[in-house]
Amino acid sequence: MKITDIKPEVYEMARRAQERLRGRFEEIDAVAEENTRKVMEAFQNNRVSDACFAGTTGYGYDDLGRETLDKIYAEVFRTEAALVRLGFVNGTHALTCALFALAGPGQRILSVTGTPYDTLRTAIGLSGEAFGSLKSYGIGYGQVELTAAGEPDYAVIAEAVKALDVAAVMIQRSRGYEDRRALNVAEIGRIVRTVKQARPDVHVMVDNCYGEFTEESEPTDLGADLIAGSLIKNPGGGLAPTGAYIAGKRELVERAAMRLTSPGIGGECGSTLGNNRLLFQGLFLAPHTVAQALKTACFCAAMMEELGIESAPGALDGRSDIIQMIRLGSPERMKRFCLGIQAGAPVDSYVTPEPWAMPGYDCPVIMAAGAFVQGSSIELSADGPMREPYLVYMQGGLTYESGKLGIMMAVSAMLDA
Repeated sequence: MKITDIKPEVYEMARRAQERLRGRFEEIDAVAEENTRKVMEAFQNNRVSDACFAGTTGYGYDDLGRETLDKIYAEVFRTEAALVRLGFVNGTHALTCALFALAGPGQRILSVTGTPYDTLRTAIGLSGEAFGSLKSYGIGYGQVELTAAGEPDYAVIAEAVKALDVAAVMIQRSRGYEDRRALNVAEIGRIVRTVKQARPDVHVMVDNCYGEFTEESEPTDLGADLIAGSLIKNPGGGLAPTGAYIAGKRELVERAAMRLTSPGIGGECGSTLGNNRLLFQGLFLAPHTVAQALKTACFCAAMMEELGIESAPGALDGRSDIIQMIRLGSPERMKRFCLGIQAGAPVDSYVTPEPWAMPGYDCPVIMAAGAFVQGSSIELSADGPMREPYLVYMQGGLTYESGKLGIMMAVSAMLDA
């Protein structure tokens, strides 16, 4: 299947969909402009120069670029400190280090957005007795479910955090592989206020994956003590080859750094091997790239509405992450959609996606991702667990133009079924 195979009727659907989205796209561009201003100001305030792009080897002592990038992330997210490292193998790794920074043996972490994302369940100890999980270190876990409407249950949260063993609250901003909406920053801010009013000593951490730069403010603007996310999602701008970040209160960031490396070393080591320029340039592009991904998601929603297929958020709805959930209802339709997304990619477009046992998941997962960076979620991709009700999660798009074509390929593939 190639771009030339897009059906004529799909072009007509796309024309109607895009016409509906003009006003929404203007809103997205306005957010991108404000976030670009914020990033530009941080670059200038921290005197970024060509010298920052030189990498280090070995231990990575005195890496000017690494240290400057930490300061820029801290300024962009308005926090005391940040830890931006290639040594984080993925977002789950960064989130796990952050969780260990928040609680110790005999203390408990409380998730107030229900069960966390699949890969984090193993890290916590919810999926078996994994060696090195929080549970194996005597760190407890509890959770508060979202309401039936998918909203935080503020009254229950206030009561739950009063337990003496609760050291920290965890919030998952995006939907993950769940049939619920992403939380917006205002809602996260209200959770933070609820927690602090009940127990000022309890820290609040936000899994910020997929959410960065989708709004003009971030969870740390509204009081979150710690946030973490992956560089091959939003903040890497499609250029970061790997890595993740943690940002927040200095003491908590330093504790997380000790978990990443070793006590006594923390963030003082970690060679960058010539990758600094990609991390700087990726962050510079991130607000614009996220806007492209948001436009692609809105277009996908509009096309699904043309087909009468349920998806969320709606084409004109507000968004706090880049994920578009599509309810396809059968494994066959799920495979056809992913086939079209893969066929619309610039890399590995000839490959047929098949479900496989991805590490950290309890069932086969199908993933379409013809990406320049393996597994990059800011590039156009679609994935989901092969289980009822067969939901696929589409995200990314380095450019709206390419993302639009990918969605049109996916629609054409489903019409062929």
